[in-house]
Amino acid sequence: MALRVGILGCGFISARYLTNLPAFEGLEVVACADLDDARAEGRAKEFGIEARPVSALLGGDDIDLIVNLTNPAAHVDTSAAILASGKHLYSEKPLALTVADGRMIMDVAALRGLVVGCAPDTFLGGGLQTCRAMLDDGAIGTPTSFSAAWVCPGHELWHDNPDFYYQIGGGPLFDMGPYALTAIVSLLGPVARVAGMARRSGPTRTIATGKRAGETIPVQTPTHIVATLELRSGILGTVTMSFDTWTSDAPFLEIQGTTGTLSCGDPDTFAGPVRICGPAESGPWRDVPIQRPYVANSRGLGVAELAESLARDERPRASGWLALHVLSVMEAILRSADERRFVDVEWSCERPAPLPA
Repeated sequence: MALRVGILGCGFISARYLTNLPAFEGLEVVACADLDDARAEGRAKEFGIEARPVSALLGGDDIDLIVNLTNPAAHVDTSAAILASGKHLYSEKPLALTVADGRMIMDVAALRGLVVGCAPDTFLGGGLQTCRAMLDDGAIGTPTSFSAAWVCPGHELWHDNPDFYYQIGGGPLFDMGPYALTAIVSLLGPVARVAGMARRSGPTRTIATGKRAGETIPVQTPTHIVATLELRSGILGTVTMSFDTWTSDAPFLEIQGTTGTLSCGDPDTFAGPVRICGPAESGPWRDVPIQRPYVANSRGLGVAELAESLARDERPRASGWLALHVLSVMEAILRSADERRFVDVEWSCERPAPLPA
């Protein structure tokens, strides 16, 4: 039987989920809800589903799983309500804004016998799954190190309501860090400890576009973070996340090994590109054909994989436990920067299995 899905939160990203989810076998999108009834009704009309009040979505006995697309600051309350209603949960990233809240979500799910999945699911896409197969096949020998970077000059330059990005629980680490960190864990395994440094470039930012252009907003979180990560396997690497940098040619994600180097492309996308360099290559870099499916924007793939995992009585790959580990890494990085010392990562996880070819 198809897994019957409800959507909670009808903002920008909901259109992508509502477009993609019906394309996956085994999923049926039933209804959507939002605190703004008009917004929910607009999405429902656009995609041919039912709009409901939030309470009716939570209480509906014709829904098995709810995808939580609310603002990250609301994730803990809304996810807890979803689980309290007896429904499986798939949350947009991050799972929560603190490890304590993330652990509470997982504990509630365990007590109720429910399954939690969480974005990002881009590591299940063709690009990073191709990289996973190459690493498992020894394409660069034994991995020794990695580097990841994502930088921009700030969301206030293009977003007309960028306030959240500069509040506690926002910033480049919580906004974009889950993509890189989830990719690293899926490719190389969990993180054991971190050393982080962070700074806030200024107390305010000025909105540059929309009706609020010229308005200043407070900056309450670090806007430039650099961290060294030690994986449980002993592999070392660096992660840079910034709202203070105009642009960079640094690779989004690169893995170095004893016999080669693998460039994995942008972990915020599904398709790479993937390149390899080493003594066996004819030139400095060779483009690698993507050898796995899901190369288009396939957000929602994690929901489909969760549905299959339920049928197999297995833990989903894009699981809440993976998301809790990534949340623990991010919290440890900021704690390390604040306390100026190494910090062990509180909650670990297992490296998720690759998707079948």
